[in-house]
Amino acid sequence: MRRNDLDICADILQVARAGAKKTHLVYKANLNFELVKKYLSRLSESRLISSENGHYITTEKGVKFLDNYQEFASMYSRDEL
Repeated sequence: MRRNDLDICADILQVARAGAKKTHLVYKANLNFELVKKYLSRLSESRLISSENGHYITTEKGVKFLDNYQEFASMYSRDEL
């Protein structure tokens, strides 16, 4: 199954919960550097992720997004069965 934009954003935010460098995000979220750059820009503008000294960390707003995303995803997957 192919991931959509929300899935990719959630993957990046999940990896960045404990803090991560861009390289770590690329490998753990299974993306290339250009895509990570695009998504990091979008997530930063939305204040879902912040950057400090080359480390990215999910903000409080980003954690709330992840919680809501995971709740919706679990409801969606139950309805599919």
